[in-house]
Amino acid sequence: MLNWRRDPGYEQRRMQHEQRMKRIKERTKQIESETEQIKRETEQLRQENARLKALNARGRALLSCVDQHCFAPGSSSIPPRPTEPDCKPSLP
Repeated sequence: MLNWRRDPGYEQRRMQHEQRMKRIKERTKQIESETEQIKRETEQLRQENARLKALNARGRALLSCVDQHCFAPGSSSIPPRPTEPDCKPSLP
């Protein structure tokens, strides 16, 4: 028979190892869950950005139409300058 003695710290190290492995698995699941949440939020943000981009383009188009109709090149709030300087004021 061999002179074999049980390692007194083996069971403790094995339990510690199992606990570490359990924590690692739990953390891995948590990270995977957070990753999926980030993916969903990223997709929502992409959709929202696309919607806002379309709204901005529509707004710019509407403003362009308003500018064309209300502020045509011939219409200006600044009165045109006379081509000839005024003569003496007329006397009554």
